[in-house]
Amino acid sequence: MVAPRANWKGFIKFGEVACPVALYTAASSSERIAFNTLNRRTGNRVKREFIDSETGDPVERDAQVKGYEIENGQYIVLEPDEVAAAVPHSDKTLKIDAFIPCSEIDSVYFDKPYYLAPDRMGTEAFVLLRDGMKRAKVAAIARTVLFRRLRTVLIRPHGKGLIATTLNFDYEVRSSGEAFEELPDLKIEGEMLELAEHIIGTKKGTFDASTFDDRYEAAVAELVKAKIEGRALPKKKAAAVPRQNDLLQALRESAGMGTKSRQKRAASNANKSAGRHKASKPGAAAKSNAVSSQTRRAG
Repeated sequence: MVAPRANWKGFIKFGEVACPVALYTAASSSERIAFNTLNRRTGNRVKREFIDSETGDPVERDAQVKGYEIENGQYIVLEPDEVAAAVPHSDKTLKIDAFIPCSEIDSVYFDKPYYLAPDRMGTEAFVLLRDGMKRAKVAAIARTVLFRRLRTVLIRPHGKGLIATTLNFDYEVRSSGEAFEELPDLKIEGEMLELAEHIIGTKKGTFDASTFDDRYEAAVAELVKAKIEGRALPKKKAAAVPRQNDLLQALRESAGMGTKSRQKRAASNANKSAGRHKASKPGAAAKSNAVSSQTRRAG
């Protein structure tokens, strides 16, 4: 098995203690099915080309430069060396600024997770930090330059190691007020709330990521396989259209208190009763066999 390749190597520092660490990707989309764009006529792959929006001529790579639009159609040109000079200096150190309660940061700020492991000789200090954070039930806020940008990172104990999650900046997180501004102020009490609590209680479980299927990926994989094998292509099933119903009645049905649920229970009980009734009498099949046996002997 090939060892994973570190995305970043440096040091994690808390107080005057520092230890070498390596950062590994925790979530990746590289295993998803990927498509190439082809020329339908020739079957060959096509190449992406940059075209001048005014002249229509292709623009070679060495003639391309970054620009920032200041007005409609007017740009400030930024040369590669100017952009490189603006990139923050990296000392390869994850400097912990503070330890905070694990639940203090809203998960809406979470960006991308990375596994953080000791690199070579830093194991003792790494384990000390991990176990100290576990005992204190805290997470750490740290900063470092990752992939050319100064990033804020949330560090938490995770199994035998640590997990480092890059955080979105405040200006990147949209206000929830816009999404919820048209939501009316409603207060639900009484039977409806009690039924909702009951349904939630009956559906309690645990999180297991392995139980969740990527249905799109599975469907595309089956489509590709069918094309390779020359089989009939799978047909898309019509989605069931949910019907509008009374909220209270729907809650009662979900909690097993509605008319349909009572009818189902009654039918189930009737079937069980009939089964017990049949079991209490000699079986019809046994009677038939006995009759056949007597007929054969008489003959």
